[in-house]
Amino acid sequence: MTGGTKVTFTVFTKLWKMPLGELGRFVKRLGFDGVELPVRPGFQVEPERVSRGLTAAARVLADCGLRIASIAGPTDEPTIAACAEAGVPIIRVCEAIGADGYLATEARLLAKYDALVPLLVRHGVTLGIQNHCDNFVPHALALRRLVEWYDPRCVAAVLDLAHCALNGEGEEMAIDIIWSHLAMVNLKNAVWRRTETGSALAAEWQHEWVAGREGLCSWPAVAAELKRRGYAGPVCLTAEYSDEPAVDRLIADDIVFARQLFAGA
Repeated sequence: MTGGTKVTFTVFTKLWKMPLGELGRFVKRLGFDGVELPVRPGFQVEPERVSRGLTAAARVLADCGLRIASIAGPTDEPTIAACAEAGVPIIRVCEAIGADGYLATEARLLAKYDALVPLLVRHGVTLGIQNHCDNFVPHALALRRLVEWYDPRCVAAVLDLAHCALNGEGEEMAIDIIWSHLAMVNLKNAVWRRTETGSALAAEWQHEWVAGREGLCSWPAVAAELKRRGYAGPVCLTAEYSDEPAVDRLIADDIVFARQLFAGA
């Protein structure tokens, strides 16, 4: 598929625990179309109150001109049903690798997804599985092994290109691998920094979260490939920065940069 595209820009709001009305006005001023809302203890919508809380949150944010495009939260039936009621299409999860190893974890995850499919079908909600560096399902190829068995309306991929870059997987390749099941794209950026411990026998490295223009992941390449393929889903800026005091400034700059890239400016 080729041609232009119209994406929806959202932001993951876990860094801002302000009341929902204030959050909505803040996110709208930044220039986003919607949010990914955490459904977690201590946040605006908590898991034990999801049945009423998510629908109420959706109304408050809609009054600010925003939609909840995804949540990061549990995958139990009350949460799935609440997403359907509130019009939230995607529940995003990251999957850690267990102590029994990668392949055993993969088999266990597939069994879990098999059990969830009837609930997802009944409620019309998509489970979006995100790749993550370190001890998680790491990149697009790993996501493909999990999601390819399912209807993408039920179980699909949330492709995080920064984590792909940290794991050495190129932007165009990652998108190509997961394209058939791509439900959402995450944008952030990172670099590797050498750590000087003084006692290491070999070089040691850690990743640092940076502005969109500065990291290993080429946002221009991501935007060009998604536009070429006609992608029209959510693009979520996850607002993850190692320089935490500068978060508000960095996310404001990054949404301007992302909109320029997808507009072709």
